[in-house]
Amino acid sequence: MSHQSMTGFGKGENIGDKYKVTTEIKSVNHRFKDTRFKMSSLFNSIELDLKKSLEKFFKRGSFEIFVQYKKNPDYKDVVELDEEKIKTYLATINKASQASGVSVTVQPTEFLRSDFYIEDEEKEDELKGLVLKAFNTACEALRESRLEEGEKLIKTLADHKNEYTKHYENVAKLKDTYQAGIKEKLIGRLEKEDIKFDEQRLQQEVIYYLEKLDIEEEISRISIHLKKLDKLLKSTGEVGRQIDFLIQELNRETNTIGSKCASDEISENVIQMKVHLEKIREQALNLE
Repeated sequence: MSHQSMTGFGKGENIGDKYKVTTEIKSVNHRFKDTRFKMSSLFNSIELDLKKSLEKFFKRGSFEIFVQYKKNPDYKDVVELDEEKIKTYLATINKASQASGVSVTVQPTEFLRSDFYIEDEEKEDELKGLVLKAFNTACEALRESRLEEGEKLIKTLADHKNEYTKHYENVAKLKDTYQAGIKEKLIGRLEKEDIKFDEQRLQQEVIYYLEKLDIEEEISRISIHLKKLDKLLKSTGEVGRQIDFLIQELNRETNTIGSKCASDEISENVIQMKVHLEKIREQALNLE
């Protein structure tokens, strides 16, 4: 299974003898799984079945599910009237007419209202079967939509990761040169102020100061995190949360480098590194 975006749309239709059912599913990103059904109460009894079917396809996301049905236009419907309901209705009208002394006329067309139809006992069973099939079709279409969007996201993430890596490599190259520059500035300032100093003590202080500004560990940890990130982008399945964790770690190391280094050139690269990390974070939020 490839990577899925949590954003997508799927539609499924199913036509039976008497009815046509349409199911639509919209999904967006969510930390866990959230489902909202918009359908007739007629289908409340199969809501759990629909949720279980959804779980077979998706692990995370917010899902808005629409289920609609209507009569199949090709079906020649024959209306059967409920004679008992009609008799009861007429008896009630006659009784009210006699009690009030007011003559009441009943038009035959009144009995064409759905109130007097004989309930279709097979309606519910047919509709539920149609919904389950249409829902499964919608889930498959949604999965294809999410997979297509997921591949686009992975490409975008890889592009930003590559840009981040370029600036990181620049910083790695500059890590030794900027320390030498700092040492020269410190000594140059003391000589300019004509301050006498003990050479050995100065060397110790400079070494101590440079150790505090050393970014070798951060460079090394970033290299490890980038390898893990590259592996995730080339893997399959659920990677959204793992990428989010790695971005947090990369952001921490990148910020530490930025706070340690006084080099303008390194600072410019760190800014760009943070920009691309934020882009990765934003896009990864949509990955399952």
